[in-house]
Amino acid sequence: MNADQALEALIAGNKQFVKTSSQGKELQTKVEDAKLNEQKPFAIVLGCSDSRVPAELVFDQGFGDLFVIRVAGNIVAPSQIGSVEFACQQFGTQLVVVLGHSKCGAIAATVDALLSDTEEMSPNIGAIVDRVTPAVLPIIEECSGGDRDELLQKSMRANVEQSVRMLRMRSRILRGLVNRHQLRIVGAEYCIETGEVSFLPTE
Repeated sequence: MNADQALEALIAGNKQFVKTSSQGKELQTKVEDAKLNEQKPFAIVLGCSDSRVPAELVFDQGFGDLFVIRVAGNIVAPSQIGSVEFACQQFGTQLVVVLGHSKCGAIAATVDALLSDTEEMSPNIGAIVDRVTPAVLPIIEECSGGDRDELLQKSMRANVEQSVRMLRMRSRILRGLVNRHQLRIVGAEYCIETGEVSFLPTE
C-alpha cells in the first residue's frame, strides 16, 4: 500500500470511528488476524502516550495494521527515530503520521513551565519539556495575554509540525526515502472532544 492509499485508509477508518462512537455503539477491535506470524503495517503512527488516544481505535484498524510508537508529547528523540526507521526498512511502510491531540498534558506542562519558570520538575519530565519548548516558546510570545485554550491548541499544532520536521532533519534514512518519494511524513491532530482526526497541510 502506497502513502496515498494508506492515508485514505486512515481517513476512512477515523470516519468510521467517529460514526460508531457518536451512535453510542461499542467499539470493537478486529481480532481475526490476531495470530499473524508476520506483520505488514501500512502506516506508522508516532503518537502521544495519552490513554485517551489509542491509535488503532481512533483509525478503526486491527492487529498488524499500524506500527505505533507512543511517547508523551509525541516528541522526536533517537529511540523514536530509530523505531520509525526500523518500520520503514523492515516492512516497507510508506506513511508516517505524527499524531498530536487536544488537551495534551505534555503541552500543558511545557506551557506552564515556560510561564512560571518552575524548577520543581523531575529531570526525566524536564527532558520531554525541553524537546517541546522550541515549538511552544514562539507561540507563547505570539499569544501573550491571550486565551489559554487557544494557546494550548496552537502549541499542540506547532509541536506536531516540529516533530514532522525533526523526523526529516535528524534521519538520513528517512530523508532519503522522502526524497525518493518512497515515504510520506504528515502531521495530524486528534480532537478528544469529537473523535475526529484532522491532517495538517504537507509541504
